Amino acid sequence: MNSISKNLTLAIFISASTSSAFATTGYFMHGYGVKAQGVAGTAIAQFQDALTIANNPAGLSWIGDRVDVGATVFSPDRSATISGNGANANGHYDGNGRKYFVLPEVAVNKQINDQVALGLAIYGNGGMNTGYKNNPFQAFGNQGTAGVDLTQVFISPAVSWKYTKNQSIGVATNILYQRFEARGIGAFAGFSADGSNLSNRGKDDATGIGARIGWAGNFFDDRLTLGATYSSKINADRFKKYQGLFAEKGDFDVPESYGIGVAVKVTPKLTVATDVQRIHYSDVGSVGNKFDVAQLQQGNVFGTQKGPGFGWEDINVYKLGVSYQAHPKLTLRAGYSHNDQPIPDSEAFLNILAPGVVRDHVSVGATWNVDQHQELSVAYTHALKDDVKGPISAAFGGGESKIEMSQDILGVSYGYKF
Repeated sequence: MNSISKNLTLAIFISASTSSAFATTGYFMHGYGVKAQGVAGTAIAQFQDALTIANNPAGLSWIGDRVDVGATVFSPDRSATISGNGANANGHYDGNGRKYFVLPEVAVNKQINDQVALGLAIYGNGGMNTGYKNNPFQAFGNQGTAGVDLTQVFISPAVSWKYTKNQSIGVATNILYQRFEARGIGAFAGFSADGSNLSNRGKDDATGIGARIGWAGNFFDDRLTLGATYSSKINADRFKKYQGLFAEKGDFDVPESYGIGVAVKVTPKLTVATDVQRIHYSDVGSVGNKFDVAQLQQGNVFGTQKGPGFGWEDINVYKLGVSYQAHPKLTLRAGYSHNDQPIPDSEAFLNILAPGVVRDHVSVGATWNVDQHQELSVAYTHALKDDVKGPISAAFGGGESKIEMSQDILGVSYGYKF
């Protein structure tokens, strides 16, 4: 990698580290790379740029030497409603303390020889953010604005080996940087093992390391491409400033995920692809543990080994994308994805802080080849509004809480092919 590329990746990483993200399949991105976003994230068997490192690193063997730089703007609309509550918490609460989020990405690939390709990607894995100026938990003694802010960024060096003419295997190291902040829930200190490190402690960060491995195969004169990928769980450092909030004294890991993909070149101009992915949110205690008042009364309070989490369940994600070469210089894209609901009805109350409820995404995108080296891409995704509603424990006044969210996502990128 030359000095320009090194400086560029460093600049993008610094920018990404100070930006907040809000992803869509739970708190993961629905697509990594602007081209992938245009087909609703269908990218396990469709290799379009160097951001394939984040989808399937085996794809590096099929894209040639290139650099890709992009940015995605998220505009989520999140809110909560409490009704029938005996503690006087009833009301509609707007969670849009911040309306726009910018998430940069950069990736580079270098073909070392006919068999080996080396790459590097820096990108946002996802995150969550809420900001309630009118605190939905004020009736329980909490003051000020309420919400959370989680950002996860990966630095991923990768290598791909084309071990036969039509098959490759790739490995990426996922170096994690994440940052978190919680506000406006300090009055719940009585339900915490460390009430002084529960809320309003400012930003805290943590790091970790994991791996992604992928396989790709092209068959029938490149008319059929198959892909498979697996990302390991990342055991991250603890958020010490929030060891009274997250289970296991502030532990917040990245769950494992895996998937398979198929891409079929129906005609020389038309490609149809589909992916199926699974994310194991329940394996991370801070995310998967249930919020159970009976457990609190038995000593499993916030911050303990079996302390409450957000109660998220494992999900499957189903994606379908279509790419069409409308002109030698223009590629058009469209896609749709659907994922299971990670948040059960019983967990709606605590998830006012993290209403990652959207399940359906509709995407369109395009790439314009400026010349033989340069290309510009754009993608737009709308995450359809969805909601989850469920009962509030009598210990908090009973009634019902409802959380809902929708999103608009716009990405632009520039690619240079050497």
